[in-house]
Amino acid sequence: MLKKIALMIGSLALSASVMAADQEWRFQVYLDDKEIGTHDFVLQQLDNQRKLLSEANFEYRLMFVKLYGYEHENTETWSGDCLTGIESKTDANGKPFQVSGSLQGDRFVLSGTAGEAELPSCNMSFAYWNPVFLQQERLINVQNGEVLDIEVSEPELVQIEVRGEMQPAYRYFLDAGELKIELWYSENNEWLALETEARGGRRLRYKLL
Repeated sequence: MLKKIALMIGSLALSASVMAADQEWRFQVYLDDKEIGTHDFVLQQLDNQRKLLSEANFEYRLMFVKLYGYEHENTETWSGDCLTGIESKTDANGKPFQVSGSLQGDRFVLSGTAGEAELPSCNMSFAYWNPVFLQQERLINVQNGEVLDIEVSEPELVQIEVRGEMQPAYRYFLDAGELKIELWYSENNEWLALETEARGGRRLRYKLL
């Protein structure tokens, strides 16, 4: 039912760890106005690298009938704004996906459900937590390993409700083929919210906790 949800989930895998979290983004996820799950992101500083971990769990029910389930875990390692590693696994309503990628010399070697590829040494995923990703021309979808061309609009200054309060934010529109994503960032470049299209003209919404 929510095919486009599976396409847009990208970046990252929350797991138990003794390392302290530098930053966290915890989102309640809605399909239109119906709460369907959560997506959590944790960014950790490890010596000269960063590790981004995330976990998404969605479940859509109509009355007592489960119509769609989604589970996604991903771990990414970064050196500056360049990916050095990806490991992800996903269950999209019973359909499995897996991606593995690593920096090998001057190439980033990627293997996933979408196939295999050798990319230049510096790449980015749909790293919503890092606004630098909006400056890229191509991004890696870490659910299936597909590399997508993207277009991003100029920012528009708007008002958005965050944790019950209205505040100014910059809104961007990101186009990546079937993916049509809206993103909001604070004036200090903090990721605040996300919306994207779902089947049937519905909206998938991320609300910051």
